Amino acid sequence: MSHEMSHLGPRAFNHDQSNDAEAEYDRLRDLARQEASKRGQCFGRSKEAYSSGDGAGAKQLSEEGKAHGRKMEEYNRQASEFIFKENNASGRVAADTIDLHGQFVEEAEEILEERIKYAKSHGQNHLHVIVGKGNHSVNHIQKIKPRVEQVCQELGLQYATEDNAGRIYVNLTGGEAVMPEYPQHQQSHGQYPGQQQSHSGGYQQHQGQHQGQQQQQQQQQPDELEQVVNAVLPKIMRKLEKACCVVM
Repeated sequence: MSHEMSHLGPRAFNHDQSNDAEAEYDRLRDLARQEASKRGQCFGRSKEAYSSGDGAGAKQLSEEGKAHGRKMEEYNRQASEFIFKENNASGRVAADTIDLHGQFVEEAEEILEERIKYAKSHGQNHLHVIVGKGNHSVNHIQKIKPRVEQVCQELGLQYATEDNAGRIYVNLTGGEAVMPEYPQHQQSHGQYPGQQQSHSGGYQQHQGQHQGQQQQQQQQQPDELEQVVNAVLPKIMRKLEKACCVVM
């Protein structure tokens, strides 16, 4: 597992977070990194003990390493849950949108899979996925976006990059990823009308055929967003215990 991370606060949030929220997120990820380091040290010492013929010592050190690994997973689980709730709280994203900022790649994959299941089971025909532009990643490489595209491909779903390169539009019906047009006043809420680049490389003009349903979803009550968070997170967190985390 790779847990090499620097200070993550500002780029992990989609809003003007409080200093306390930023500090809590960084604290949890930092604790996970510390446990990962301790795990590696224990495993290294375990190999040395085994090579020197100390089987009992090697076993004890191996068990200590596994214990640190479990603590690492728990801290990362807490960080993932914390940032998900912060970024996807009512009023911060629309009912048809999920924000994956601050997630490790494997965390983002698990979250997206569960969110798609939830959306489809509740009759939603599309999903906007905020993946970030990779501005703060090493060499400015987007890591969440290709994993989101991979998930869509595995599920047989068409997707398209929106005008904002940090967002992906996913058609949950299995049809063509043609994004509906949004009224001008909705752009301030993170909606982007106009052309989008499809995964095949071409550009498609939006048809607006889903506009009525889109507007209906935009009018959902705030507590429905809370239901999404509460329904999706428990399943995700159980699956993340064995996830291999890669830095966003």
